[in-house]
Amino acid sequence: MINNKTIVFDINNQLQKYLKILTGSSFLLMIATITALIWANSPLSHIYEKLLYHTNFSIGFDDIKLEKHIIHWINDGLMAIFFFVVGIEIKREIVAGELNSLKKASLPIFAAIGGMIIPITFFLLFGLSGESSKGWGVPMATDIAFSLGVLSMLGKRVPLSLKVFLTALAIVDDLGAVLVIAFFYTININWAYLLIGLGLVLLLFLYNKSKGHNLWIYTGIGFIIWFLFLKSGVHATIAGVLVAFTIPVYPQLRIKYFIPELNESIQYFINQKVQSPKGILSSKQFESIEQIGILSRKVQSPLQYIEHDLSRWVNYFILPVFALANAGVIFSNDTSQSADDSINKLGLAISISLIFGKAIGITFFSWLAVKLKLAQLPQNTNWLAIIGIGTIGGIGFTMSTFIATLAFNDSTILNTAKIGIFAGSVIAGIIGYLILRFVLKKNL
Repeated sequence: MINNKTIVFDINNQLQKYLKILTGSSFLLMIATITALIWANSPLSHIYEKLLYHTNFSIGFDDIKLEKHIIHWINDGLMAIFFFVVGIEIKREIVAGELNSLKKASLPIFAAIGGMIIPITFFLLFGLSGESSKGWGVPMATDIAFSLGVLSMLGKRVPLSLKVFLTALAIVDDLGAVLVIAFFYTININWAYLLIGLGLVLLLFLYNKSKGHNLWIYTGIGFIIWFLFLKSGVHATIAGVLVAFTIPVYPQLRIKYFIPELNESIQYFINQKVQSPKGILSSKQFESIEQIGILSRKVQSPLQYIEHDLSRWVNYFILPVFALANAGVIFSNDTSQSADDSINKLGLAISISLIFGKAIGITFFSWLAVKLKLAQLPQNTNWLAIIGIGTIGGIGFTMSTFIATLAFNDSTILNTAKIGIFAGSVIAGIIGYLILRFVLKKNL
């Protein structure tokens, strides 16, 4: 019996499709990253810099327009859509996924908290000063696409429960990163713009509560909220997450009403005579087809519909474009600008924090949750597998790079941070892969 709070989609199928999209997109991310590295260190590097940092693009007209460099459109615009999908994923997991009950959510929540606290602690132990010290949030993030991509290389030996654990962990991790960005990497707030933006977010929540399902309203007001957050000084990507939380989960039409109405429309279509031997529908048949389409849209969860439509765009276009624009680390032997000891240690601090901080934090807090009987290990796994997952959690590429772009204004410091992220992520991925390859083959 389906009650009023039934969500109309198959969670297992949804998860399998989601994992397939993410693991497929990790290859594109890798290609984009390698392309950026080669381009930024080639004789054509000046084109790379000019295109991203010195080419303006504007929308609007006359005095009402928004003009920014390409790099800012990517990091403030496209990444707002990425964070919107992150918000959708978080809401979906809370309502109907691995975070919808305390029992299921305990392990990934504990693991994610450990995977944030311990890397930050490792980073702080390096005692960095000046602008370099602002990078404490960089090693706390896990790149879900790359980490699941590493798991996919191990094939069918990886149990689904382990993939689900890593996915839920990374989603909680993303939520933590969003909060850190909102509270610690936001400066010079224009409260007028911010309060108007928050008021519109509240308006969307009220529209949701009144069973409003018109996605054009959410889109139009969502764009205005993004613009207001951009002008307020609070990073525009936060607007993406907040708007995502307002999207309705439940469909307009429950399944128990959908099936009879669908059957009625189909029967009506069948009973009509075909007027043309060419197969042209009669007006009544056309009306019944339209009614079937309306019913099909009403029975879909708006949250699921948007996630299905946007996930491919995010994973196959937005994230590769972000990687191409931000992974252009310049490898240079010139250390004249990097004489400051704090800057020199920054890359090492980030790498160590990603490799060891993530592995220790995720593993120890998972063990603590199980020891306190607040959670239990995923099926068909053991502690060596959790260590492997914790190490793979040190792949922080996308979100870590994004936080670094917010933390550092100095190009030399930012480049050093990117080197640390790149090195730490690669090493963590390789070590995690080798651990799981041994563990899953020998012990599971």
